[in-house]
Amino acid sequence: MSEWRAVISGIPQGSVLGPILFLININDLDYGVRNCILKFADDTNVFGKVSMKFEQTQLQEDINKLIRWSEEWQMLFNTSKCKVMHFGRTNSHAEYFMNTQKLEKTLELFSHNLKVSSQCTQAYNKASKILGMINRNIVYRSKSILVPLYKSLVRPHLEYCVAAWTPHYQKDKIMLERIQKRFTRMIPSLRKLSYDTRLKELRLWSLEDRRKRADLIEVYKITRGLSVVDFNKFLYWIYILVLVDTVGN
Repeated sequence: MSEWRAVISGIPQGSVLGPILFLININDLDYGVRNCILKFADDTNVFGKVSMKFEQTQLQEDINKLIRWSEEWQMLFNTSKCKVMHFGRTNSHAEYFMNTQKLEKTLELFSHNLKVSSQCTQAYNKASKILGMINRNIVYRSKSILVPLYKSLVRPHLEYCVAAWTPHYQKDKIMLERIQKRFTRMIPSLRKLSYDTRLKELRLWSLEDRRKRADLIEVYKITRGLSVVDFNKFLYWIYILVLVDTVGN
């Protein structure tokens, strides 16, 4: 004889409350972990400086602690999606394991030399696919229909967390801007106009200008104490970047 029980409570998918409650549930996940750890909803990142053998062993022990916690509370990690990223020219590229499975290396977002070209390519590919879908399926191509679709479905792929991966090379900037150029040409009445004119007609900024605006807003927050970034540390790293750029030139 089967017993049926009704679900009388739950968290809507995509809600703000869901991640908050999940964070409360996993609040003790990092107890005993000696390296740095970041938690948001069901994403967990553990990281640290590894320049000696004992630091490599310590990071592996922290991974083992996370595994034991997940097994105890029956919230197992999907080890097939867990990856390791290495940074630095002298990095030893040590291997790490979750139980007996070796973690796969990844270059998503940053490469080992902290260049972001691979992330720019991924963002371009995702946005290009969505834009292609819109181009194939939307017949009535008025500004009132296409612009909201572009803003909600395409542009977020080009700007999600862009403060962390603002493109440095001109080729990457041109590649990302190409998506918006393609979109503006999808509107028949604007197709023969210049790109700058098309942007004015659609009341859009170039992606490069939007990135600069976002950077200026963040700098304003730092200088006014509205950001978690310390102002003195910010000035120090600005000095280092300018110094490196001067030496490079």
